[in-house]
Amino acid sequence: MTKGPRSIGVIMDGNRRWARGRGLPQLEGHREGLARSKDMLLWAEEAGIEEITLYAFSTENWNRAAEEVAYLMDLFREGIEDLFGEVMRRDFRMQFIGERARMPNDIQRLMETCEARSGQNTRGTMVLALSYGGRAEILSAVNRVLVAGREQVTEEELRSAMWSSGLSDPDLIIRTGGEKRLSNFLTWQSVYSELFFTDTMWPDFSRKEFNGILADFASRERRPGA
Repeated sequence: MTKGPRSIGVIMDGNRRWARGRGLPQLEGHREGLARSKDMLLWAEEAGIEEITLYAFSTENWNRAAEEVAYLMDLFREGIEDLFGEVMRRDFRMQFIGERARMPNDIQRLMETCEARSGQNTRGTMVLALSYGGRAEILSAVNRVLVAGREQVTEEELRSAMWSSGLSDPDLIIRTGGEKRLSNFLTWQSVYSELFFTDTMWPDFSRKEFNGILADFASRERRPGA
């Protein structure tokens, strides 16, 4: 029997479809999805999970309508501070991975403040992937080692040059919303992750379903390399 996961990743998909299905403006789905992110932190802590990475905004999401991107940036301003309060109460660290330079300057400063203020917490780590793409992360790491003058590197050295350096590869990745792909999420880190796909839209994702996924994970025989 497999033990519970130490590290998980979550692709929080289905916010807009959830809103459309209820006759709401689709942007309201993002706000409801934010509330579920706070719940996920609690559920992960209860399950003894030490690291949780939430895929909040991808590099491809910049291509969405300007109105939606602007709304999401405002939601991140509000939501990061709100989520940070929960992170601190639970003695978790807060970290961010992604192309930070593409984010508005005030959000970049907020991210830095959250990381600095929570950096000494010891119970676990919550990671928000903002302006994140797995290929972009690998390319950024390659360019970092090239700038350093290296002509050949080991896997460990390349991994240490990534935005997610110091974080664990996820034991488990969950995607809500019905799609069955990783969509550029943790491309390097996910090679031996157990994958779970659910049709449930992210705003409807529940503690009961999460615990069911953890039970399924525990029943699997993990064989890295097989």
